[in-house]
Amino acid sequence: MSEATTLTDPRRERLRALGRRAAIRLGGGLLVLWAVATLTFFALRLMPGDPVLAILGGTTGNPTPEAIEATRREYGLDKPLPVQYALYLGRLVQGDLGQSYSQHQPVTRVLAEQAGATLELTFAALVLAWLLVLLLTVVTAGRGRLIGGLASLAETLSAALPHFWLGVVLLAVFAFGLRWFPPAGSDSLASLVLPAFSLAIPLAGFIAQVTRESLELTLDQPFILSARSRGLSDLAVRFRHALRHALLPGVSLSGWAIGALISGAVVCEVIFSRKGVGRQLYQAVQLQDLPLVIGITLVVAAAYVLANVLVDLLYQWIDPRQQETSA
Repeated sequence: MSEATTLTDPRRERLRALGRRAAIRLGGGLLVLWAVATLTFFALRLMPGDPVLAILGGTTGNPTPEAIEATRREYGLDKPLPVQYALYLGRLVQGDLGQSYSQHQPVTRVLAEQAGATLELTFAALVLAWLLVLLLTVVTAGRGRLIGGLASLAETLSAALPHFWLGVVLLAVFAFGLRWFPPAGSDSLASLVLPAFSLAIPLAGFIAQVTRESLELTLDQPFILSARSRGLSDLAVRFRHALRHALLPGVSLSGWAIGALISGAVVCEVIFSRKGVGRQLYQAVQLQDLPLVIGITLVVAAAYVLANVLVDLLYQWIDPRQQETSA
């Protein structure tokens, strides 16, 4: 009985430590969401123009002064700004993101219709980025100064590429020039290729720089020499032994990477005319659709916070020594 208790106690303590860390990170995430909601609310209120005109169909709708005043009262825009802010926070706590001014439907419905395309693009870009990272680092790490220098240069250059510039180049070459892929749309796998590459290549360059350094250090460890002495091939040693130890820095960056991909999706969805919350955000800012802008911003921030919490817990689970360090 005591032996079983001794065996299970470390595992229980580890789970408790992960639970405490998750609670702390989630608490910090709620503060981040409140800050994002507050900054977005006041930033949009300071923008020039009247949001009532957006509700009534824009300046081309020629609304009457009576209609403008009635709409202002209906949406609470006639109240002082602190009162509007308090009412806005109260609705958010209840999960009410409001009605889209431009689309005249609940913001949650707009998000439900558009989020799938953005998640598809983000997931495809993340998987593609990691495939490029593994291909580049595992094949070239520890191969000599010339090969390593060329690979490192390629990583640095790709990490510095702006999403919008790369997207335009891919469009010009592979859509309009070679006609291999459609230039726009989001209804087929072929239409996903170019936007996914435009997001994945800069991200792969950034993650590969960190992974390469970690992999090269791992290849010099004694357990790698021991694996080689057992007659394993070079690729087997790299994939089966070195890679799992070298991936930790890249895993820790994956939470940030998801946030970067979602923000980059705003540009890519506009360039490639794709469905998604990024394109909706761009259009909502132009139309001063305050509820939709705030709703999309909060959802993106929540996804970023949740991704970072999950990646942090995964990192702690893979490497328990981090728990001891943080404790």
